[in-house]
Order: sequence, then structure tokens, then C-alpha cells
Amino acid sequence: MSVIHPTAVVDKGASLGADVEIGAYSVVGPNVAICDKVRIMPHVIIEGWTTVGSCSTVFPFASIGTQTQDLKYAGGKTVVQIGERTTLREYVTVNSSTIEGNVTRVGNDCHILGYCHIAHECSIGDGVIMSNCTQLAGHVTVEDNVGFGGMVGVHQFVRIGRMSFVGGFTRIAQDVPPFLLVEGNPAVAHGVNSVGLRRRNVDAQSRETLKDAYRILYRENLSTAQALEKIRLELKPCADLEHLIRFIEASERGIIK
Repeated sequence: MSVIHPTAVVDKGASLGADVEIGAYSVVGPNVAICDKVRIMPHVIIEGWTTVGSCSTVFPFASIGTQTQDLKYAGGKTVVQIGERTTLREYVTVNSSTIEGNVTRVGNDCHILGYCHIAHECSIGDGVIMSNCTQLAGHVTVEDNVGFGGMVGVHQFVRIGRMSFVGGFTRIAQDVPPFLLVEGNPAVAHGVNSVGLRRRNVDAQSRETLKDAYRILYRENLSTAQALEKIRLELKPCADLEHLIRFIEASERGIIK
């Protein structure tokens, strides 16, 4: 049974699932879909064509689905999708897409801490943890199970590979390859994210292969193309290594070195 505080403003056009809780003074717009067992705390604003997945929690003063800050916005139906079991903490902002038909997406089981910003057309995978004040510019892609320290700034169109970790106070202006640990301003790679890989049950052989790949990429004074060629020739293939190679080959901004 849903519980909606009498001071909350929920438009008649909004779609509410079962067992939804909406706190005092929150505002839910006419095109919003709130799925089952979502908890919206007091003073939250959810606007636009926004969907909040089941069992998610939105903390006070978050602003979800509001109009993009991109000056190219020309109106139309723009979309935000929040996955299941995701937490959006205090003062989180998730802006809608700029172009009609595009989506700003946050995946399942994410934990987005206070004052984080996710801009237009960002795509956030599953299991992502963004510590306080992480700021993503538009069109950023974050793959699954990425971790961010606090006060990180990410340039628009950057890609951040799965199971990587970005240390606090880091400025990211190029792609972060999967499975790596990066930090600094400017950011540099500091090795394989061994702790994160173990937590995600990546087997020991794959971890060693990724460490060998890191050594070739970053310690042998090779160009990226030369390093990838050597990795393919010398290292035993595995799924994680193939993902690393494909990610780097697809990079348009170049990878952090």
C-alpha cells in the first residue's frame, strides 16, 4: 500500500507502482513513472519523462529528470531512466537528455552519493559507486562496477571502463581503460584495480593476464597500437583481456597514460 504525504504534490498523470512512499513536500511531474517499492524522501523533485526503477531510494533535495543544462536543448520529449535498487543521495542532480529520443540512464544497484551530478545523455552501468561531489559532464559513458572517489570531474564524451577505480580529486579528460586504477590532475594510471577485481570474483589467472597487459601498455615505452599488437601476440586470451583491447581500440579521445 502506497504512502503519500499530504503535502507532496503528485500530478494525476504520474504513474505509481505498488508500495510507493513519497515524503513531505516532494513534487512528482505528470510524465513520471515510479515503480514498485520506491522510496522518495521529503523535498525531492522528479520531472520530465522519468522512470525510477523498483526498490530504489531518492534522498532529500535530489532533482531528477529536470531540463538539461545544454544550451542546444530545443524542447521535446527527453528521457531519464533510473534502474532498480539504486540509491540517489542528498542533492544529486540527474538531468534529462538534450535531444528528443535520447536517454540519460543510471543502471541497477548504483549508489550515487551526495552532490553528484549526472548530465545529459550520460549512460551509467550497473553497480556503479559515485562518491560525494563527483561531476559527470554530458555524454559520459560509465561501464559496470566502476568506483569513483570524491570530488572527481569528468569531461564530456569520456568513457570509463568496467571495474576501474577513479581516485578522489581526479580530473578525467580521456578514456579510462577497464580494470585500471587512475588518479591525479592530470590523471595518470597507477596499475590494475586488484582489490576491485577480487571483490568482483575475477579469477587469479585473469588478474595476472591483466597485470601483464598493463605492463605492456604503460611500462614498455610503446605506442598504444604497438602495445595492443604485442598484447595480442604474447598474452593468453581471456574475456576480460578481450574487453580491454576492444575498449582501447574503440577510443576516440585516447586513453589516460
